[in-house]
Amino acid sequence: MGRSRQTRRRANDAPDPGPPPLGADEAAADPLCALCARPIPADAPKSLHHLVPKLKGGKGGPTVLLHHLCHKEIHATLSEAELARDYATPEALRAHPRLSRFVDWVVRRPPHFLSRVPKGRGRR
Repeated sequence: MGRSRQTRRRANDAPDPGPPPLGADEAAADPLCALCARPIPADAPKSLHHLVPKLKGGKGGPTVLLHHLCHKEIHATLSEAELARDYATPEALRAHPRLSRFVDWVVRRPPHFLSRVPKGRGRR
């Protein structure tokens, strides 16, 4: 019994140093878009995307931060059922042919860039 207390005491003597402190540029870094991986400045339009649509059981599920333009492109390309069934991860979204071409195009644009999104899939 005494041995376990000593072991606990020794383990607690050296505090965990934790992660290294962030530099000034890292602390102020903008979050990255989960689709295009460009930074999302604080004043740029942004959206939270439910990886599984709320109507398909994703209420309270995981979300990712996206540029508003990237979010609009996802919903212009895929139906709610397709998103829930086949595209519930950022990796799967990037692998979709149309979204892959979109990402290749949008990474050459500045983070604040806005554009009209073509309809593409129609209403189902």
